[in-house]
Amino acid sequence: MKQKQRSVLLFFFFFFSSLAFPQSVDELIKEGDDYSMKEFNNQKALETFLKAEKLDADNPEILWRISRSYVDIAEHMPGSSDDQKDAQLVKYQLASDYAEKAVKIAPNASIGYLRRAIAKGRIALFKGVFKVIGLVNDVKKDCEKAIKLGSGGNEIQASSHYVLGRSHAKVCEKPYLVRLPLGLGWGDMDISFAEYKKAIELRPNFRMYHLDYAKALIQEDEYQKAKEELYKIPYIKEVDEDDDMYLAESKKILESIKNK
Repeated sequence: MKQKQRSVLLFFFFFFSSLAFPQSVDELIKEGDDYSMKEFNNQKALETFLKAEKLDADNPEILWRISRSYVDIAEHMPGSSDDQKDAQLVKYQLASDYAEKAVKIAPNASIGYLRRAIAKGRIALFKGVFKVIGLVNDVKKDCEKAIKLGSGGNEIQASSHYVLGRSHAKVCEKPYLVRLPLGLGWGDMDISFAEYKKAIELRPNFRMYHLDYAKALIQEDEYQKAKEELYKIPYIKEVDEDDDMYLAESKKILESIKNK
């Protein structure tokens, strides 16, 4: 009985303590980052960052994290039916809107431009790259701006180089003379390779970079170099919620090009 009374008292103590001493913005950001980066619980991360936004609506550190959460959630939503696809697109648009706010408030921070590039890139892939030329050009400009600013550390810069490299590779899926009149003549596979290599140099232990660089190499029939990148993936420690998927895909691609 006494144990039960103590449990009840402890419950009320912690409950009223949480009311008397609400979490600070910094504490909420840390909690949200833990949900996002350690537990891969993107919905809880979003809910936590939205709580932080209520305390400090113009904090760019909160805004770009909300953008990241919306992208992470949308990437893992089922998208088979029209309603599901619409819901997914709404999330990507919210990600773009929040990144836009972050850029306006902190125009000298690379992370806002990177998050806006990622969100717009997802919308472009969703709608079809060659149907939304303006968005694709925006992605390129935002990546270049993030790189030029050079802030945020290696991980932010690596991501900026990676997204720029992926953008060049995606645009180059169509012949130059087809995309030139569309305003996408800037696509260049040599630049794509250079950007992927820079991303890997800055963050070598990230499976996705090696996988997408290998895909770009295969696009140009550079099979041996692609194999070298794919062979590295099983030896890279898991750090991302999709790392198992990247590993499985790398094995499948290796099998498909083993005789080339």
